[in-house]
Amino acid sequence: MALKRSNKLGQATTIKKIVKRCSSLGRNVEEAGLPEDVPKGHFVVYVGENRSRFILPISCLDHHDFQNLLHQAEEEYGFKHERGITIPCEEVTFRSIVGIL
Repeated sequence: MALKRSNKLGQATTIKKIVKRCSSLGRNVEEAGLPEDVPKGHFVVYVGENRSRFILPISCLDHHDFQNLLHQAEEEYGFKHERGITIPCEEVTFRSIVGIL
């Protein structure tokens, strides 16, 4: 039980670092080198074979279904991204999941 909780805490810390790196939360867009179309409190994900770009509110991170997608992304690609997170699922599936968040 303690090991499982420790893993979740470690994953949460990793997710926070990624979101901080690829979101505009609390940053000057020009200083951070972020695209100007990413509003404050949002982050970018890339989805599907064509790597379609989506801008999502940070509140998505609280949802179980989105956390499952992040776990799949970690298993598939790891969490070493310069910009945005790549989600390994079909774009249609992603849109339906995000639509219910």
